[in-house]
Order: sequence, then structure tokens, then C-alpha cells
Amino acid sequence: MPSYTVTVATGSQWFAGTDDYVYLTLQGTSGCSERHLLDKPFYNDFERGAVDSYDVTVEEDLGEIQLIKIEKRKYWYQDDWYLKYVTVKTPVGDYLEFPCYRWITDEKEVVLRDG
Repeated sequence: MPSYTVTVATGSQWFAGTDDYVYLTLQGTSGCSERHLLDKPFYNDFERGAVDSYDVTVEEDLGEIQLIKIEKRKYWYQDDWYLKYVTVKTPVGDYLEFPCYRWITDEKEVVLRDG
């Protein structure tokens, strides 16, 4: 089963971090992954100025990654999150960067394309 390393960078502005649930979906030329919760046990993810990495394992090869979807869902109370960028290291060692540089508010899905 192919494994991707996803790195998420949160902005360093005041209140840029979030405690909400963050989900990622990878979409490639050969298919789409399931929605993955980005979370490390006993770790405070997505803090202001943090760069966090996660391993995302998929059932089958997705081909060339075309876009990613980021979803933010409320955990305790609604808070905003400033997402700088997401990088994806593919199973063959290629690095893709998906710039965002904006606030993600409410419970919505954001689609990012390779920059």
C-alpha cells in the first residue's frame, strides 16, 4: 500500500492555530484517497507557527497527484486557522507543494492545486 508524507504549515500570526479536526483527501490521475484525519495522538496539532508531518497510507496508487482537499470541522468551539501550505512527498520521492496562504473559517472544504 502506497504511503504519502503530508506536511502542513500553520501561519505565525496571532490566533493562526486551530484545535478543530483537519481532514485531507488526495486526488490523483488514477483515483482519489479516502478522507484522512490528520492527528497525532497526545500531540497538539496545528499550533501557531508549527510545521506538522503525517503519514497517509492509501489502498492503491493514485497516480500523479493533481489536487488536495482540506476540510476543517469543529472540535469544541469554532476557531479560524491560517494555513500557509501543504507539501506531499509521494511514494516515489517526488515533492509537491500546495500553497494556500489564507484563513480557513467555518466548516468548509478547501481545494488546493499544485503550486
